[in-house]
Amino acid sequence: MDLSIIVPTFNEGPNVDELLRRIGDALEGRVFEVVFVDDSTDDTPEIIAAAAPHAGFPVRLIHREDPVAGLGGAVVAGFQAAGSRWCLVMDGDLQHPPEDIPRLIERADRGDVDVVIASRYASGGTSKGLADATRTAVSRASTALTKAMFPRKLANCSDPMTGFFLVDTQAVDVEALRPRGFKILLEVLARRQLRVDEVPFDFASRHAGTSKATFTQGVRFLTQLAMLRFGRMSAFALVGGFGAIANLVIMWGLIRLGMDYVPAAIIASVITIVTNFLLLEYLVFADMRSESGRMLTRFVKSFTFNGLEAIIRIPVLSILVEGAHIPAVLAAALTLIAAFVLRFVFHALVVYAPRRAARPAATTEAAPAPAGRRTLE
Repeated sequence: MDLSIIVPTFNEGPNVDELLRRIGDALEGRVFEVVFVDDSTDDTPEIIAAAAPHAGFPVRLIHREDPVAGLGGAVVAGFQAAGSRWCLVMDGDLQHPPEDIPRLIERADRGDVDVVIASRYASGGTSKGLADATRTAVSRASTALTKAMFPRKLANCSDPMTGFFLVDTQAVDVEALRPRGFKILLEVLARRQLRVDEVPFDFASRHAGTSKATFTQGVRFLTQLAMLRFGRMSAFALVGGFGAIANLVIMWGLIRLGMDYVPAAIIASVITIVTNFLLLEYLVFADMRSESGRMLTRFVKSFTFNGLEAIIRIPVLSILVEGAHIPAVLAAALTLIAAFVLRFVFHALVVYAPRRAARPAATTEAAPAPAGRRTLE
């Protein structure tokens, strides 16, 4: 089997030589390549470039100056650059033992699966490499939540959060993937019904370096889960709900400090409008930012619309209560629902609308390499 091994890296330089050595030992006699997709801010790309000529097999490097969509985006870039139909994804920290790669290949060689998953939670697997009991509990809870939201597509998968798997990229619509953060396998499995099987493995301790898991990654995971299950509007609703709660808390705190309720409400509204915009930027519409102009322009559009919507909604509420004799709470609920739909439509179609493409030039020139990316072939 021809094989491309995709290794997304972020500041994993101390692990590179050992990783390549163990991959070479595990796959001796096979035809394969290793593709590093690197988002590092240290000397990791230089270490990869120095190790490549001595590996004994093809090693390619794609260094991304603009790490769009984090680790998941790096894996998608690896799929797009891979020279083989079958791609194996693994971390660069050696928590995914290279010695287990032949077992994934052997299972795929039977010809009846699209994805082979190395599972920590299948019978015979372990998750001892997780840092502590808290991370183990979070991993288990996240897995249970994910399986509950996709009971059919994940029916044969005990570990949809793993980053160690082998996939037939011809069975996946790679261009349709919209990863956010670490959980690329979830994105692959949730987009299309695939034939899945697992092999157990022991999740090892890090060889060197520190874990890249953060609270922010957790938020991105929940956003990704909501968008995959319910669509972009659900993630927009989550941000709106967070903003509403934050607005009330800030207003309450300012009033407790002695401020009048009107300026307290104005300050709370401004703070939550700005906060919600940032959450929309980096969570809900992250995949649309690069095509929708400057961030400042998007902010002005968003801030202006939210301000006008708030100014208009109050008189409409009054008309519904005083003129149509609708109970105040019901009228408020109706205006909030209408405002939510309008906000979502405005942001999706106006704030994050793609810029119009420039007309092609009359002359044809060779296309330059993408900005911010250098490759080692």
